[in-house]
Amino acid sequence: MEKSVVHIVHCIDTEGPLYESLSATFERLKEIFGIEIEPSSANLRKLQNKEIDLGGKEGDVAKVVDPKLLSYNDSWDKVDNMLSKIMSHEYRNTVKDSFGNGWVYNWFCMDHVGFKINPRRRDIGYHNIYDHYLEVIKNTKSVQDGIHFHHHPVPFTEEAHHPATHLFSHTPVIYEILARRIIERQWFSCVSRPGFHSTRPDSHWFLEQFIPFDYANQATGEDYSAYKDLSGGRFGDWRRAPKTWTPYHPDHDDYQKEGNCRRLIARTLNVGTRSRLICEQDIEHAFVEASEGKPVVLSFTHHDYRDMEPDINCIRDMIACVAKKHPEIQFSFCEARDAFRKALRLEECEPVKFKIEWDKNRLQITADNPIYGPQPFLAIKTKCGRFYHDNLDFQVPFTEWSYVFDDITLQLSSIDVIGIGACDATGNVTVALIYPETNKIVQTCY
Repeated sequence: MEKSVVHIVHCIDTEGPLYESLSATFERLKEIFGIEIEPSSANLRKLQNKEIDLGGKEGDVAKVVDPKLLSYNDSWDKVDNMLSKIMSHEYRNTVKDSFGNGWVYNWFCMDHVGFKINPRRRDIGYHNIYDHYLEVIKNTKSVQDGIHFHHHPVPFTEEAHHPATHLFSHTPVIYEILARRIIERQWFSCVSRPGFHSTRPDSHWFLEQFIPFDYANQATGEDYSAYKDLSGGRFGDWRRAPKTWTPYHPDHDDYQKEGNCRRLIARTLNVGTRSRLICEQDIEHAFVEASEGKPVVLSFTHHDYRDMEPDINCIRDMIACVAKKHPEIQFSFCEARDAFRKALRLEECEPVKFKIEWDKNRLQITADNPIYGPQPFLAIKTKCGRFYHDNLDFQVPFTEWSYVFDDITLQLSSIDVIGIGACDATGNVTVALIYPETNKIVQTCY
């Protein structure tokens, strides 16, 4: 009889270096707890040691200013020093899974764009983080790792360190990010993680169109009332979501409720921060669910701007401890897409191929098999270097579309390249680039 498997996915919100000044740390305490204390190294030490009377908030405040959490990788040199250790063959294989394989990372790379204020010294620009990690993966021969999509909406303040929940209301930079990723890197994503762990109807429906796998659910039953910035479901609201390690299809009107949407959402708890932390009991729950025959994806998320090594060591120790108690259950370190495929036993198939034709200025696109969403993502780059996204005209949803270039949209003579990005329901990705002047078409599948 085939053993049940716990599929283990380490997600990293990959955002590059982060700097925080002493005064900014105290500003954050004001935002989180509503307390005002004079910024100083002496006061910081007192807060860390719970030596200032805060009316019962001493423990929660100490957790936020824990020296480990304030020890940021504030330069690429520091990030790379950490990566050279944790991405080494020796470190990955310190603990192996039931199949003899070492640790796997899933880098959810974001682009810091659309922000005008950057006190935390984030690496601003298209592809900067994606390109950096692509190079690191190449240099370390880390072919087992995955690169996926992560996005922070631009807040009204336009500050790069402030959270926001609406993808489109202030500036729809997500469209240009994806358009550039398709056209300039021939890449599209089948897996996503939400910025600040926050999903709302707009991002829920956006993903429902284009991206089939979502590592987002942070249901824990934890009380966030001590944190002003999290209470009342302000950010990362998963209070009503299933507390299970089995991925679920969300409801159209409530992403936290099981329903009939196409997308699959996996539960993903935190590591190395102040809330929604994964613990040994959660890992035990995953092994028990696997013993009951359920498809299990056990996932947790980190940031690359902190040293991840101590937390990885802690997680691996907990997994090893729980696994000893369940010898009948196997566990597998997984790439994020593969975990969904294996856990849910999604049928393997060939990636979609597009038939692309022109009828004068009318672009016609036909898929040889249905794609995941009702339309592919259309990306357009003009000869003057501007990027656009638009809806296609639907001929047959999921398989056939068209688009007219004219003085109502864009003149075909002004177009440099057109890009199409799409997934199928099993996470295969197809990217097509179309060059109108030469009629050249390049398709990439993975």
